[in-house]
Amino acid sequence: MFVCICNGVTEGQIRAAIDEGACSVHDLGARLGVASGCGCCAEFAASLISESRPRDSERCMAPVAG
Repeated sequence: MFVCICNGVTEGQIRAAIDEGACSVHDLGARLGVASGCGCCAEFAASLISESRPRDSERCMAPVAG
């Protein structure tokens, strides 16, 4: 299912990025472009992070190389 229509990002891509260490919508934006257009996907993306990662997680994705 597409979550971010502006950038063509699917739920599967978001879940994979979370599994690889993304721990915020900002991380998902840096990696996939999530919430960088209209922003309508931000709330759902945040809910995927919340359900997949404990709040006290210290592991976070390394900065994305540019």
